[in-house]
Amino acid sequence: MNIVVLDAATLAGVDLSPLHAFGTVTTYDHTAPNEVDTRIQQANIIISNKVQLSAAHFAVATELKLICVAATGTNNIDLVAAKDAGIAVTNVAGYSTPSVVQHTFTLLGNLMSNIHRYAADTQQGAWQKSPMFCRLDYSINDIADKKFVIVGYGNLGQATAKVAEAFGAKVIIAERPNSKATRSGRMAFEDAMQIADIVSIHCPLTPQTENLFNATTLALLPKHAILINTARGGIVNEQALADALATKQIAAAGVDVLSVEPATADNPLITYKGNNLMLTPHTAWASYESITRLIQGIADNITSYLNGGQHNRVV
Repeated sequence: MNIVVLDAATLAGVDLSPLHAFGTVTTYDHTAPNEVDTRIQQANIIISNKVQLSAAHFAVATELKLICVAATGTNNIDLVAAKDAGIAVTNVAGYSTPSVVQHTFTLLGNLMSNIHRYAADTQQGAWQKSPMFCRLDYSINDIADKKFVIVGYGNLGQATAKVAEAFGAKVIIAERPNSKATRSGRMAFEDAMQIADIVSIHCPLTPQTENLFNATTLALLPKHAILINTARGGIVNEQALADALATKQIAAAGVDVLSVEPATADNPLITYKGNNLMLTPHTAWASYESITRLIQGIADNITSYLNGGQHNRVV
């Protein structure tokens, strides 16, 4: 098989040897839109994380049999056009759960203990000037006994809940917003927001969740609340969050995702300079182990396809 990887840089240099068992592997770190057609013309299998593939591309790639999305989301592929062209599409789910959960609590732990501020001060010599053995310039708080609200209770939400419980937090599962009924074991969305000490977002970005956390929603939160978003940027209105942080309407936020990525210079969370925001560049998913699992998952998908199976088939 002729396998083409269009955005190999997103795989962080992790060993691709599981893919070489299937044939020739050609990798491109990045592929611009005007480079796609040339690079896929002879491909039997395309591996793409975020490169867009449409009906026009499928018309050029006459040898194409399978698209392996190197991610869970498949919104970069025209699935209808792929089906019409007889091209199979697969994804990989669940590979990044441990990494995302770890990142969630890394952001939260830094904010609750102000580790980022203490570390910066220490590097600048503040500890050396302390009149006592430690410094207590910034607040330090426990996760234990906090009301830990989870928005989105799929695999990631459930894994996050287990860790929160291990910290001793009181886990609350928020019901879907605007739901007419509250399922057993859940709390109505607005009620959960009003009592939350910590909110961790793990739901997908859909028309129902876009801008879910806006000025109105953020106003429901207690002033000491911390918001963590490792899901999708569009779920949180970035201007509203920047305003809430600036006015101390909420205490802090940890954010790994933005509505437009890579970040633009004028994004409100990029221009915000307060120390109650920790912003990371969409790295929650990207541990070495996660990407290793992802590559093996792609290899498993190819094996299944070649054997006539349906493993992780989206189309």
